[in-house]
This record gives sequence, C-alpha cells and structure tokens, in this order.
Amino acid sequence: MQETRLSYIRYNANLYEEKENATPEECVDLCSSSDIIWINVEGIHDTETIDKIGELFNLHSLTVEDILNTMQRPKFEDFDSYLFIVLKMLGISDMKSGMEKEQVSVILGENFVITFQERPGDVFDTVRECIRGARGRIRKAGADYLAYALIDAVVDSYFQILESIGDQIEQVEDRVILDQEPDTISKIHKFKRAMLFMRRTVWPLREEIALLEKSGSDLVTEPTSLFIRNLYDHTIQVIDTVETYRDIISGMHDTYLSSVNNRMNEVMKVLTILATIFIPLTFITGVYGMNFRHMPELYWEWGYYGALGLMLVVAIAMLAHFRKKKWI
Repeated sequence: MQETRLSYIRYNANLYEEKENATPEECVDLCSSSDIIWINVEGIHDTETIDKIGELFNLHSLTVEDILNTMQRPKFEDFDSYLFIVLKMLGISDMKSGMEKEQVSVILGENFVITFQERPGDVFDTVRECIRGARGRIRKAGADYLAYALIDAVVDSYFQILESIGDQIEQVEDRVILDQEPDTISKIHKFKRAMLFMRRTVWPLREEIALLEKSGSDLVTEPTSLFIRNLYDHTIQVIDTVETYRDIISGMHDTYLSSVNNRMNEVMKVLTILATIFIPLTFITGVYGMNFRHMPELYWEWGYYGALGLMLVVAIAMLAHFRKKKWI
C-alpha cells in the first residue's frame, strides 16, 4: 500500500517556501495567512489520513468519499466554500503495456489548493518550476490561477500522449500498406482501445471545465475565467485530435483487411490457374492409364513421349490463353 505523504508550497509575489513530509496540522495553520498554499497529497489509500485532512479543511463527506473512490469520472462540484474537481492524469510508455491512468482530485479554496494523487509522479513539474522561478503570472495571481495551471498541465500532457500515439500510428500505417505483418492488426486494435479510453476521459473533462467557467463562484476571478475559457478550447482540440485519430485507425483497419483479402485473392488465383492447367493433363493421363488391351497408342514406340508432348502443348496453350485474357 502506497504511504500517504503531504508536501506543500507556500508563496506570494515575494515569498517562496516548500516542504516535504508535512503534517495536516501544519498545512491548516498555513492557510490562515494571506499567502497561496498548494498542498499535494501522494497516496490516498490511508483512509484515516484522508479523513483527517477532510475534517481539518471542512470538506464534505461526499467529497472525501469521491477522493477515495478512484473510479470516478471527471466531475466538478461547487460546495460554496470550495470547488471540487476530479480529472484523470494519463501516461503511456508503449502500446504493449497500454495506457496508464491516475485519478487526481483538486480542491480549490479561498487561498489554497489541495491535490490528491494515487501515487508519486505527476505532470505538475512545469507548475512547480514556474512557482520556484517566479516565472509568468502565477506568483502574482491567486489560488484559482494555480488550480487552472494544474488542470492545464494535465490537458497539455494529453497533447504529448497524442503526439506519441500519432508517431506510432504513422509507423503502423506504413507497414499496413507495404507489408501486412501478423501483429499489425493487434496493434491497430490497441490504438482503437487507447483512443476510446482517451475519448471517455476528455469528453467529461470538457463538460467539467465548461461548468467551472460558468460556475459564477467567488473563488474564480474574472481574469482567471479568461484562462479557463482558453483551457476549454484546448480540450476541444484534444477531442478533435482524438476523433481524427479514430477515423485514421478505422481506415487503417479497413485497409489492412482489404490488403489481406487482396493478397489471399492473388494466392487463390494462382492456385486456381495451376489446378485448371492440371485438369486436362490429369484427363490425358487418366485416359492412357486405362487397362484396355485394344488401345492403339499403347503399342506405339513413341507413345510415352507423345503423351508428354501433348500434355506440354496443352499446358502452354492454356498459359497463353490466360495471359491473353490478362488473368496472369
């Protein structure tokens, strides 16, 4: 079981403080100041610790339940004193192992943001670097902008995943056209499952971001709403890319099946031609294989060679006829 660990980053325009292995009590005390606090919780299987965090920050019992339930679909809920956001963080190493997913829950309060992750490792390093280096507007903005930046980092990771999948699709697409390898169809099916998985992840996220933009909550300022609107456009781009890839993959599947069928047809055509050529040859050998005593050719000195010559002439004539008909 993954140990639950807390860390926080405290900052304002002129202050920066970061600590690992913090306690829930420390984090609550920091929230009494006017500084912006980002509390990151790694490992949510210790229900006692999660319940304690929920109690200290006055989180609704349903919110705590949703945090612990990692099978949640992306969702947004407004609890007046805080906003609750659930989204999926995706990862992919190769198509053999499939796509990895991790639930990330985000709590947006007046001057704090709490993120809950299933395990260590995330896509928030760019946000951390911006805070540490005082880059961009994040150190001058409020907690709502921090929440936007975290969600935006997750959406940006979708683009990276799609770019990686796109490169792999191009490689398989070339193989479908040039050489129909047996494992190609399995890779195509893995691509289809990956796109279906991303579609199920991104479509609810689009609705979630739209609700966040239109929530009218006092916790989201007007300047941040503009960025959230831009984030909504990014989710639309992800969806469009996913749908485009799904069409490409479906086309690849049809192309592969057509190529295999054409190849099979070519093989069957060759076999049919060979069988057709041997039909008259078999007839000739059958006739002269009969054991009737009064067959004039049986006593002919050159009968054997004559029969072979006749079969050769028939075979050549049939091949010439097939070539004339452009069957071969």
